[in-house]
Amino acid sequence: MTRKNIDEKEISRNNLDKSSSPYLLQHIANPIWWQEWSDELIDYAVKRNKLLFVSVGYATCHWCHVMAAEAFSDLSTANYLNTHFICIKVDREQRPDIDLYLMDFINNQNGSGGWPLNVFLTPDLRPVYALTYAPVDSRDSMLSFLIISEKVHEFFEHNRDKIPPFVSAGNPTETADESSLTRTLSRYYDPENGGFGTGQKFPPHSSLLFLLYQLGIEDGPSAKTICIKTLDTMSQRGLNDHLQGGIFRYCVDREWTIPHFEKMLYDQAMALWCYSLAYRVIGKETYKKMAEKILRCLDECFKVEGLYITGIDADTEHKEGATYLWNYEQLKTELLPEEFERFSKTYIINKSGNFEGLIHLIRMNDNPLGEIEDKLLSIRLKRKQPLKDDKILCGINALLATAMLQAGRYLMRPDLELNAVELIHNLLNKFWDSKNLKHSFFKGVFQKQSYLFDAAAVLTAITMLFENDDSWSSLMTTMTHYVESFKDGNKWRESCSDDFQTIYASWSDHPVPSSVSLAEMGLTRVAFLRGKEYHSKEYREPFKSDFYNITAMMNNGQFHLIESEKVLPWSLLPVNSIRIKGKNETDCFMGTCRPLGNDFFT
Repeated sequence: MTRKNIDEKEISRNNLDKSSSPYLLQHIANPIWWQEWSDELIDYAVKRNKLLFVSVGYATCHWCHVMAAEAFSDLSTANYLNTHFICIKVDREQRPDIDLYLMDFINNQNGSGGWPLNVFLTPDLRPVYALTYAPVDSRDSMLSFLIISEKVHEFFEHNRDKIPPFVSAGNPTETADESSLTRTLSRYYDPENGGFGTGQKFPPHSSLLFLLYQLGIEDGPSAKTICIKTLDTMSQRGLNDHLQGGIFRYCVDREWTIPHFEKMLYDQAMALWCYSLAYRVIGKETYKKMAEKILRCLDECFKVEGLYITGIDADTEHKEGATYLWNYEQLKTELLPEEFERFSKTYIINKSGNFEGLIHLIRMNDNPLGEIEDKLLSIRLKRKQPLKDDKILCGINALLATAMLQAGRYLMRPDLELNAVELIHNLLNKFWDSKNLKHSFFKGVFQKQSYLFDAAAVLTAITMLFENDDSWSSLMTTMTHYVESFKDGNKWRESCSDDFQTIYASWSDHPVPSSVSLAEMGLTRVAFLRGKEYHSKEYREPFKSDFYNITAMMNNGQFHLIESEKVLPWSLLPVNSIRIKGKNETDCFMGTCRPLGNDFFT
């Protein structure tokens, strides 16, 4: 394919008005001459020997908005960047390959990363320096973004031939002993507040799923304590939208009080799976109600024409959380005296508030207040609402379909399984052309690049559909081959694109299962369903690879392989079951196959 030459006049402007990314379109008013990533642009940088400044984010990110309004709107900063750099904006959700490479670099440089992810690179794509947020003016110990840019450029001028290349290796996490998995997670666990670690709290979806499946085998007190405390805290405190349902992305404090208020589709999918499974394993009615509120949020906030959008913004009119916060006097005015009294016995309500003088709702107990909460929600819905990231991501929708299938089984809601069937049909009709899965869709424009995550998520969902309906057989075979096409020897490729280097897939299972974990789960399930040979797998590093370790449980005999001619109700089967159509009428578990008892057929 012949590459086009860059027009000098065209590059001397902000070109994001041509974009099909909601995130990039948010930056069209910046005085920076933002460009979209392309191989022609990289060729241009090489010919001019000009540094690249690449800024990665996503449409619902609070700190991305802050930087857009501060440093990226500052004329002095913009003039310096326009003169000395080629400036590129990247939507991390549309280009996970670029984001993965740059995130690996900042993690190697700093030990951690986040968004906005700002990286300076040489023209031949050797990363020089990476940072997240920087202010427009220096304050305290933070240098302004302009000063940082000047220092990076000066460093490049004196060291351009000494800057080493960076390789994103895609190496697997370390192996671990099965006996150490729960014990190691217990060491990370915060017994006072639930969750893991002592700083800001992200919902640990994959860790909870692994522990819950372990509890499906045996009632381990440590695993049960971690799950109950964490699930209860996530549902009662600030991570949860108590009025409309759904969870926010994370809380900034150890006590789960104040979230960053964006809602992401992937979090809703994973939380739905967790709470549905927890209801079946632990039996608390509040977990069922939490799952049902997540489903409500999905229907009311995310669903558009049979598919689900990517996210809901943290900010409303440039104020974080403005839609969700309450004034004490407003609550007292809007509620009748007896309603306010009941509300105050369930929620932590005080005049000083808990977020800049306002109140973010946090429960003290599980008292049902449905009518009062619906009343407050109706008031809240009359306010200005946060913007939405309306693009459709193939893989995250497939992950949601898997979560819906699991919720249908664990909550005994066959309607949810039917919804998942419809969702996968809609996805395939829109994104699959019989050879490749497109990645994203926004306002009539498809992103046609292929990614392992999308393929693996779709395959995993199809294997679960096949358990109920073997008419999915042919497509399961086709999608199996498609997933396997991403294999490169012993490694998994996330993507191989014309305008960027081959990127190997991540093994990290937070906040969603890694592409590797989903691919391994999908292929393992295919082997079971087809009666093919499979091999044991080594367990891997706890917390980092907890979803992968669920697949290791399958390979190591810890899932029941239930074979029967009849379609047995999921309510009769252990939670860690794979349903196989066949004539043997057996339950194979931990290396032993036993005839199914009569109770399965009554």
